[in-house]
Amino acid sequence: MKILWVATKAPWPPVDGGRRLLLDTLRALSAAGHELTLVAPVTGGESQRLQAETALTPFCRPQLVAVRRLPRLIDVLRAQLMQVPVTVMRHTIAAVQRRVAAVAGAERSTGTGFDVVMAEQMQALSAAEKALGVPVVLRAQNVESDLWVQAAGQGGWQGKLLAREARQLAAWEGRAVGRCAATLALTRQDAERLAELAAAVGFSDARIEQVPAPFDSELPAADAPLIGEPPVVLFGSGGWLPNSGGAEWFVNEVWPRVQMVVPGAVLHVLGIADSSRRPVDAPSSEGMVWLPAPKDSRDAFAAGSVLVVPLGIASGVRIKILEAWARGVPVVATPAAARGLDAEDEEHLLLGSDAAELTRAIARLGRDPALVARLVANGRQRLRDRHALPRVAAEFERILATL
Repeated sequence: MKILWVATKAPWPPVDGGRRLLLDTLRALSAAGHELTLVAPVTGGESQRLQAETALTPFCRPQLVAVRRLPRLIDVLRAQLMQVPVTVMRHTIAAVQRRVAAVAGAERSTGTGFDVVMAEQMQALSAAEKALGVPVVLRAQNVESDLWVQAAGQGGWQGKLLAREARQLAAWEGRAVGRCAATLALTRQDAERLAELAAAVGFSDARIEQVPAPFDSELPAADAPLIGEPPVVLFGSGGWLPNSGGAEWFVNEVWPRVQMVVPGAVLHVLGIADSSRRPVDAPSSEGMVWLPAPKDSRDAFAAGSVLVVPLGIASGVRIKILEAWARGVPVVATPAAARGLDAEDEEHLLLGSDAAELTRAIARLGRDPALVARLVANGRQRLRDRHALPRVAAEFERILATL
């Protein structure tokens, strides 16, 4: 099958969950024998574009476009003027649309053409539709409007802006699902929610299917150990509101409790290295280490460490949880963070709804190696059962073949 994939960002380097998801999907379908062409923007200039194309060539035919992003304020103003969600305006790039049209036209001129075009996230849909006459399938990594609905609950002027964005985005997501030949959601919950959004704007018969995120069942842990007994890893990502909000809450509310119960533990906060971007009132102590996001995600998963995922707002799947399982690292998470994985407390990870429960979970893992071994083994089995690359590729094939 010949597939044209259109994305809002290149999957190399795989420095976040969305990029890693796309990269592993390309790997899975390439290994299954499909011909893949990828069109996506790159913001790091020509050198970054060339590096990414070289890395992606084994899995697809990359057609990356070096672009310069407009200042965010300009996108906000343009979105207000055109009455579209800000995130949609942010990813509407004329150069990418032109490249999709040119690539699809060149393929048609050979007498074959693409069998299907995949839009990675609904923000890529306007570009994907430039491949005229080809069935379009949307892969929704999450239900983004629900994220902003939850975030708007903080109130204030920012909450009002987020609520407005959420309303616009919900209608946009519903129409995006209705425009596509099929929509693929990562979780059952997201599939059901997308069906509700589509029905609300008149597309009650939209085709929506669940296809899990592909992921390797076993990967090596970091070469170098992390300090702490145990070392606790927290991804702080200052650029994504759900992650930064969860990190702020954990640092300010949970970690002081952990230090009292497990005095040898050390928290490694990744992604907010600049002290000026630390969460408000972040305590300064020897029990915390602030680091930039690693260039290779493997470096964040050292043997003997614990991954904590304290999100209060979430949709889709946390790829970092899948990676922790694959690299042999136990996970402590909030129910929101584990949503969509159908993972069971005490079997695949430890869940905690508040500061006290998360503290107890971290303390248990620090003193119970048998519990750690069981959680890791069960997590890896879950990866083999649901997320193996050949299994996910077969699900894609089943759905795309019907188009």
